[in-house]
Amino acid sequence: MRAFRAGLLAGCLLVAACPPVDAEPGPSSHDVKQARQTARERSKRLSRTTAKLATAHSRLERLAAEVERLVEAYNGEMVRLRQAEQNHQQARARLAAAAAEVERARQAVTLLATESNGGLGSLGPVVGMLLDQGGTDGFLHRASVLGHLSGERAAVLGRMRDAQEVAAILRIHADSAYAAQQAASERARLAKIAAERAVAGQRRATRELTARKKTLQRRVDAARTRADLLARRREAALAGLVAGGSAMGDVAANWALTQLGKSYVWAAAGPETYDCSGLTMRAWEKVGVRLDHWTGTQWTSGPHVPLDQLRRGDLLFFAHVTGDPATIHHVGIYVGRGQMVHAPQTGDVVRVASIWRGDLVGATRPAP
Repeated sequence: MRAFRAGLLAGCLLVAACPPVDAEPGPSSHDVKQARQTARERSKRLSRTTAKLATAHSRLERLAAEVERLVEAYNGEMVRLRQAEQNHQQARARLAAAAAEVERARQAVTLLATESNGGLGSLGPVVGMLLDQGGTDGFLHRASVLGHLSGERAAVLGRMRDAQEVAAILRIHADSAYAAQQAASERARLAKIAAERAVAGQRRATRELTARKKTLQRRVDAARTRADLLARRREAALAGLVAGGSAMGDVAANWALTQLGKSYVWAAAGPETYDCSGLTMRAWEKVGVRLDHWTGTQWTSGPHVPLDQLRRGDLLFFAHVTGDPATIHHVGIYVGRGQMVHAPQTGDVVRVASIWRGDLVGATRPAP
């Protein structure tokens, strides 16, 4: 009988010393080593990207200077275009005035011809000669002919010829001004395109580099956090084995740490995505404690705990009005050393953060 009792006592001691086979195991040393290696590799990538970013910033400064040059070139072309447009308008106005003067002179010639025996009469060859577009020799001949006409007639015909000469010169000027305007317009168009492309390229390069660095920084932070917490979790697990097993809160906290990096999704409760109360609900579910998927009832799921007496696994609540639990909007699970695991918000992932926030209301220790 004594031998039976001794055997039974030894068996009980063995069971007490060894955790159940389905208990939550701590991470292995290999897990911790691998997590730290991941953090180092991501840090190296971040360093390389940071170096590239510094080089890119230098390039962006040169690009900014080039953008300014192109923008100012466009501004200059616009000034020249406005001047060319003004010159063209003035040339057109002068040409219109000259054309009107030619018309008035032509009417005077027509009247003169009508008065000469009801037609051009002897003035016919002279008018035809005046309308001739010949060169210098023709001009000398016309001047000679006009000299043989009476003073009044010569003056009328001379005025028409002078008006025609002026109109011809101004037409050339107007055509030249129009060509200058068209050339200025094309230069302004090309300068605008170049400036717009440069500005767009500058903005795109800045945006891409900034986004790349932010992404890598988040990944590095997550890797470092995971490596540190796996090390802490292993220490806690090893200590728990020595003490005869982890408490319920430790198991809940340790499980929450395994969910790091998973995306926040509103109203989700795992296994790949979570919101804040979905994560804490699943964590305590691992030790058989049922919680609602709602911060309102999770707040009342057990006794409230003073913040200086927190244990791993305790739930931490945050509210819009810290004196009014009815305004609670967020919950996390305490993992020790002033840190909690939580699912923060849309666009973020499950991660570790300090519990010390301005909207901290208090803590609850869920009870079976």
